[in-house]
Amino acid sequence: MSLTVYAPASMGNVGVGFDLLGAALAPIDGSLLGDRVSISAADSGVSLTQTGVWAHKLPANPEENIVFQCAQFFLKTLGKEDSGILLNLEKNLPVGSGLGSSASSVVAALYALNEFFDKPFDEQALLALMGEFEGKISGSVHYDNVAPCYLGGMQLMLNVSGTICQAIPSFKEWYWVVAYPGISLSTAMMRKLMPDQYDKSVVIDFGRYLSAFVHASYQHNAKLAIEVLKDVLAEPYRAAAIPGYDKARSALSDLGMLTTGISGSGPTLFSITDDLNTANAAKAWLEANYVTEAGGFAHVCRIDELGTRRVD
Repeated sequence: MSLTVYAPASMGNVGVGFDLLGAALAPIDGSLLGDRVSISAADSGVSLTQTGVWAHKLPANPEENIVFQCAQFFLKTLGKEDSGILLNLEKNLPVGSGLGSSASSVVAALYALNEFFDKPFDEQALLALMGEFEGKISGSVHYDNVAPCYLGGMQLMLNVSGTICQAIPSFKEWYWVVAYPGISLSTAMMRKLMPDQYDKSVVIDFGRYLSAFVHASYQHNAKLAIEVLKDVLAEPYRAAAIPGYDKARSALSDLGMLTTGISGSGPTLFSITDDLNTANAAKAWLEANYVTEAGGFAHVCRIDELGTRRVD
């Protein structure tokens, strides 16, 4: 038996929902923007090969890769340490991009392992395991990348009564233009730029904007959703650390984009419109002006409603 799993790129925070809101991405050209993990039986032990356009950024020793460690932990949990499996990680997302790169690898690996061993973990248990492992890389456990990557759609983090997250409605008419400039930024470093404490007024604004965005999503009030899609916690402190971000935000507004924000901790940005021509114009501008290094890219996307799935 062998199988291959695809886990899509994701936007953490979605601007307005720091650590509490995330969305999966699907380029409208039909390409798959995310990592893949293949698994097959082997004689004994865990083996990992690393391929893909960003494989050169991974640890040279496969045993240092989080996918290898996921497999070891998974087999130990099942009491099947003697099982032989061969994994291949096809690394298609850049590390430190703000597109849920580590989450994509972890989610694809654990989903593939769960499928290969006849689904010993249910959805919530597997999601908890994904969050734990992704947290080993980012420095803390938060689900705003792993949840949408795994389950698809726009996910709101709850962490109550055994329920980690639930989907909220997304605006089907929106195009999400995402652009990765080609540089990497450490999530842990970008978190350190944020203050340890906030003024009461900022905290109130955060709660107001996020609750209003969720309300607007259920009411399908796109105008209100755009009006309140503001990041008062992270962007004011992170924007200056992302080369060209402020210039891009202004230029995208001039092009007619409805709003722009930082995807995760950056440097990828997202920008929203309900007009395809405007989206394509924004993509062209970003490719010419924001994508500055080899490996950078821009895509016009919708929300990926499918999440992680088998593609073998």
